[in-house]
Amino acid sequence: MTDQIPLRRASTGAVTLDDVAREAGVSLATASRALNGSARKVADSYRERVEAAATRLGYTANLSAQATARGTSAIIALLVADIADPYFGLIASGVARGADEAGLVVTVAITERDPAREVRLVRALRGQRPRGLILAASRPAGLFDPDLTRELDQLRAVGGTVVAFGAESDGLRSLILDNRGGAEALGSALVAHGYRHAIVLAAAEGTLTSDSRVSGFTAGFTAAGGETPRVYRGGFTRESGHEMMTRALADGVEPGTLVFGISDVVAIGALSAARAAGREPGSDIAFAGFDDIPTGRDVTPALTTVRIPLEEVGYQAFRAATDPEWQADPAQLKLEVLLRESTPTRA
Repeated sequence: MTDQIPLRRASTGAVTLDDVAREAGVSLATASRALNGSARKVADSYRERVEAAATRLGYTANLSAQATARGTSAIIALLVADIADPYFGLIASGVARGADEAGLVVTVAITERDPAREVRLVRALRGQRPRGLILAASRPAGLFDPDLTRELDQLRAVGGTVVAFGAESDGLRSLILDNRGGAEALGSALVAHGYRHAIVLAAAEGTLTSDSRVSGFTAGFTAAGGETPRVYRGGFTRESGHEMMTRALADGVEPGTLVFGISDVVAIGALSAARAAGREPGSDIAFAGFDDIPTGRDVTPALTTVRIPLEEVGYQAFRAATDPEWQADPAQLKLEVLLRESTPTRA
């Protein structure tokens, strides 16, 4: 027969850490260290007793109190441009994996690529005192709005760590993806595949990620013997890819032309527009994207792309936000050209 520890708390109201400590038969300090992620190690036997007591009592940590005591809370804030875009979904998955390993909580906010909205979100999140804040969305020329800089400075002043994608700045940790190099390798590889004429479907000029991919692809394509691509401007969405491709078709697209979308989502929208216009993707007009989202492998024909290890990117962003000893390791974020059926070899 197994002994049962009696439930001592009979009063009503919110369960406190003191209640958990009494239930587990340990000191308040031990209960706090066991449940609140203290750097001081608690013996497994005590930790298990405290966790069991917390479960029986239905105890939930007071994040506000923790933040006041520590300066930061057990929250990681992640800002993305569009959660419906698989690019950001996969990054969020990597951040969530890291948070789960560390016993932290991820808060996701959507900027819609609006600088004013981004500032409002950071200001609101700053009130939660997150341990780390990850800025995953591309921004114009990689620069920060002065209002955003002030908000980030105030977050860092209370102990929060800020991680930005593709933005090197004093005091911020940066995750740099070689968008230009990956696109350049893609352009060169497709000329070797027999392509000489190309169209590029890009976001508005001045957007760092898009500009890097456009310039890289153009450099690689022309250096290998292709003609300077025709560029159309729009956005990062499937609908934008569809609309840009519709414009390109109205201007005329010769058979054997390669269409490069600055993301897989854009390229898939363009592929759909071509098919709707009676053109045959692959054998007539070739398509390539960037990112290697799962949908790109499932469309017909499967999409040629540049693979970014997006979940690993998210995981590394989490580590950058939480690990005092973190150092960027470019080898872990290596990009890879993947040639598939959407760009068949041409004679």
